[in-house]
Amino acid sequence: MGVIKTALEIALEKTENVKSDKSSINQFEARQNGKKLANAFLAGGADLADEIKKACANNKEKTFLESLKQGIFDVFITQIALPEKKDDEKKAEKLGEGFALIIDNKEFPAMYGQLIQIYSQYLQEAAQYEQMIRQQYAPKLRQKEEELARRLGREVRIDPLQDPEFAAFYSQHMNALKGNYEPVVEQAKEEARRMFSND
Repeated sequence: MGVIKTALEIALEKTENVKSDKSSINQFEARQNGKKLANAFLAGGADLADEIKKACANNKEKTFLESLKQGIFDVFITQIALPEKKDDEKKAEKLGEGFALIIDNKEFPAMYGQLIQIYSQYLQEAAQYEQMIRQQYAPKLRQKEEELARRLGREVRIDPLQDPEFAAFYSQHMNALKGNYEPVVEQAKEEARRMFSND
């Protein structure tokens, strides 16, 4: 005759594995906390080094710190992208400061410094491209303005970016420029991932 188990014994057997899940719940919470810290840091509202120390003071587990850093890294890595405007360079420098707090690799500052230089070069080249595109398209734009002025009987100025033909021409050339730089940005992301995982 088989052993009859009480409801308590059955419940305890079923919850035996829950203890190990508590660790994964803590890791998940640490990762989420890391993401919040990263976003607060990027928004300018947190001293990341201080916040990491405070969070780790409350939890001494090594896996907690690793998960916290992973959450921060997950947010930071998505921020590595070509800048749209000059102000984005400052954001990229701040991002580099944050990365330096979670990536303990001597090669990282030099690699990230090169990325900042590439950002600067890209912005300069993008400004030159824009100027050349506008100059190249200017005669066609003047022709359109003159044609509209004849029809309307008054002087007309067209914003080039409002002209669909110019917008397509502009996008085509600017996307070609971006295409030259995107592989470098992807390579920097891969290097950051490698350095972080070897930490």
